[in-house]
This record gives sequence, structure tokens and C-alpha cells, in this order.
Amino acid sequence: MRLLDAAASDLATHLARNGRVPWGRALVDDVREAGLTGRGGAGFPVWRKLSAVAEGSAPVVVANGAEGEPASAKDHTLLVRAPHLVLDGLQLAAEAVRATTAVVYVPEGLAAQAVRAALAERAGWDALPVAVVVAPDYFVAGQESAVVAAVEGRQALPSDRLTLTVRSGVHGRPTLVQNVETLAHVAQIARYGPEWFRQCGTAEEPGTFLATVSGSVRRGGVYEVPHGVPLGELLAQAGGPAGELRAVLVGGYHGTWVPAADARIPLSRKALGSLGAGVLVALDAAECGLAVASEVLTYLARQSARQCGPCLNGLPALARAMSDVVSGARPEQVARLADLVERRGACHHPDGAARFARSSLAVFGDEIACHLRGGCAARRTR
Repeated sequence: MRLLDAAASDLATHLARNGRVPWGRALVDDVREAGLTGRGGAGFPVWRKLSAVAEGSAPVVVANGAEGEPASAKDHTLLVRAPHLVLDGLQLAAEAVRATTAVVYVPEGLAAQAVRAALAERAGWDALPVAVVVAPDYFVAGQESAVVAAVEGRQALPSDRLTLTVRSGVHGRPTLVQNVETLAHVAQIARYGPEWFRQCGTAEEPGTFLATVSGSVRRGGVYEVPHGVPLGELLAQAGGPAGELRAVLVGGYHGTWVPAADARIPLSRKALGSLGAGVLVALDAAECGLAVASEVLTYLARQSARQCGPCLNGLPALARAMSDVVSGARPEQVARLADLVERRGACHHPDGAARFARSSLAVFGDEIACHLRGGCAARRTR
């Protein structure tokens, strides 16, 4: 059963739908054959991280449920609706790497309550006790190095790590940090096998992913779809556009804009470069794309860790430059600053902001031309 079909908030229903944890599987082999990649945004092959962590001594495994981006709700939905599926995957990953510590990292609220209730039901049943660490509610708190810092009891801020977390993470121990959706997929691959997992998706990107759809659609929410599904088909599942669309933001605030005319484009990394954490925001034609881009970049600048030059100085300057474009300035300064901050930060936050800024300039070229003339291509502005 796929994730949302298998969802059950209580242990009895979960066991009736999914059965017990399938201990003793050759999990690394299964995950490699399944082609599972991380669902937190980076899309890294999961089996590689499992293999690397398993080589170390006394590993730590962390289920990362920090969901700091305002447009994303899929991790929250999964933890509330299917906490046992995530915990099954966490236990199986811990067994595969011979971990001695397991942690769920989740924001306080309904998701944390669901996890704690599920852990209480599983008391004495799991192979490894699980601790809950509260994730702060800000954008960069879910980055891998920030997760390590939080589990160690420090402030959840990303850092420029010279050693890979899989080699030296929490208190110097090899650490597996996996998104909660990824771990839920691990649980079902262990139950049903890699061939079952590959029945959905594409040959290059098998399986399903959880997509959070919001903006100008009739039924915003979280949907589970195969990799490679056309953009328009996912929008149709969300009830279709609520009006004429200008573009769709794919991949969230670190993502890229897809013009509404490209509704047939497949939702895959091969086609789009990245799906991020599966966030899609539909922009109505009545909205000014440049104004929205300015708001997002202002938000990203405020949400930075402020630990390196690109975040401390570059992102605020980038946000001001986009605001100037909204006011009628030429866009060259935005492009120049995007080049300056990219690949120079202590984490990937500046890279995501630069990608979003460039995409905004590319897709909203008609808006730029109108703003240079003192007008706006949208029927109204924000």
C-alpha cells in the first residue's frame, strides 16, 4: 500500500493494514534496487547514506520532520495521519545500520503529539527506544547540519561541515538524517519489495512522492502522485485551477517557476532539475509575479542563519534588488547578486534563493517589461 492509503493514526489499525515490522530484511539491497531517493529535497540515493552510516560505530538515526517552509504540509500530514509508518521506517533503518540511538525531530504541535502518542502505543514493542527532539519553526532548521546541532542540544542552525554527517554527526558519531516521508517509503519497500515500489513512477525516478498543492486551486492539500505525472494532472487532482493561472512554483521557496502553458511537463527531477520537497504553489494571473517573488526573497533573507556573508549581506541585498525591480528598476542587479551568493554560503540556503530569483526573472519577463514602463502585466498587484 502506498503511503496515504496505508495511513493509520493508531497502532491497531496500522497493524491491520500493514502488518508488523518486517525485521531482518536486506534493507540496503532492497532500497538500492528500489531506486529510492530522499524526499526532503536533495534527492540523494538513500542506500548510499545507509551504507556509509553502517560502516561506522554506534550510529545515530534521525527522522527529520522539520518542515519550516510555509508552503509545505506533507511531513506534518504524514506524521499526523501515519506516524507508525514513519516509526517503522526509522526502526528498520536503525536495524540496517546497527544504530544505538534513534530520534524523531519534529516541530511542537499536532505532529509531535501524534508521534508521542504513537511511541506510547509502541512501548516495549520497538527494538530501539526513540527520543523526540523539538524542531524550531524556522526555514533553515531542517537542514542536515542544523538537525545535528539540535539533537546535540545546540541552536538549530546550519553550519559549514568539513566532514560528512554520515561519517561524523551527532557528538562525532555517524548519523543518518532522513526525511520522515523517506522513512515511510523505506517501511513499505521492506514490506512489499523493490519491484512493487517500481510499479509507480519512471525508470529513472521510481515510486510516488507527497506533493503539497496550494495557491489558486480549488482543493489545496497534500496528494500522493507518481514521479513523472504531468503538472496539469496533479493540479486536476487538486480540483483544477481556481482561475486563470500565470505560473506554478515547483519545489517551494528554493524552487523554480513553471509557466502555466507548460502544464504537460512531467514532475520529475529529469524534467525540472529538482522537485524540492514536493511543494507546488499555483499563481493566479491576477497576481503580479514580481511582487510575489519580492515577498519570497524578503522572507528568505529574514530566515537565514546570518552566519556567513552570503546570508548576512547577500540575501538582504538580493531581496532589495528584486523589490527595486517591482518599482521599475532594471533586473541586472538581481542577476548579478544571484551569481555572487551562489555556492559561497555555509549551507545551501543562498543557492536556493539564487535559483528562485533567476527563475523569477526568466518566467516573469513580461512583468519586467511592463514595470519598466511604469505598469504591471497582472490585472492587479499584491
